Amino acid sequence: MTPLIRAESRRLLATRMWRGLLLAAVLLGGGLVGLMALVGPENFDPPLPGLDTEVGLRAVLGILGYTAFVPAAAGTLAVTSEYRHGTAAVTFLFAPRRGRVLAAKLATHAVVGLAYGIVLAGSAAVALFAVTAARGVPLGLPAPTVLALLARIGLAMTVYLLVGVGVGALLRNQVAALAVVVGYLYLGEPVLMMIPGVSALYPVLPGGATAALTDFTYLADAMSDQTGGDAVHLLPPAGGALLLTAYALVAAAVAVIVPMRRDVT
Repeated sequence: MTPLIRAESRRLLATRMWRGLLLAAVLLGGGLVGLMALVGPENFDPPLPGLDTEVGLRAVLGILGYTAFVPAAAGTLAVTSEYRHGTAAVTFLFAPRRGRVLAAKLATHAVVGLAYGIVLAGSAAVALFAVTAARGVPLGLPAPTVLALLARIGLAMTVYLLVGVGVGALLRNQVAALAVVVGYLYLGEPVLMMIPGVSALYPVLPGGATAALTDFTYLADAMSDQTGGDAVHLLPPAGGALLLTAYALVAAAVAVIVPMRRDVT
């Protein structure tokens, strides 16, 4: 198993994707959070409470959860590219025990997702603490709580990359898989939140689980106010963590089982 994981790691490091993914993590983590902290959420349109309040700080950090389509798209690209360029067939020719190969791929992508999450959370923490210290703005939450929230977001990004891997293994067509992943995470869930009745499903969707994990209720509350519907009640943070874990397990199962039952050519 170890040689297969090593081979998958070398294959990934030979591409430009991992460098682009880590760069995206820095730009979205440090760049986005740093910019929001520099501008101040009280100057947004519409304005939010400042970073010196718990609500404002959670809102700024929670926005990172809505960049999850980036690691999800990366996971989708990593899998569908192998079918598009035919490298999956070569891999299975030299290592015919597909279960071990697919498990190695999954383990490698899980490490990549974790690395993305760590870089995203770490750069966001550095930017947030540096900018607020420079501006002399006290944070609305203790530093350990802020770091814990960012760590949860980082772990959620690992789940989304695995979800992307699962979708890519299921659909295989690169354009279709990307359209499904990015379209659903970037547009689909916000649209569902605006539909009366359907919005009740939001807490059990990936976005709702992420919002629960980070205790980010601002967007759900804003949607409820705009549509005049009932307030959306998110799961407790532990429930969000368990639900995201379930999504990761389902995606992992899809990524392993589906390719074992299909012709790769």
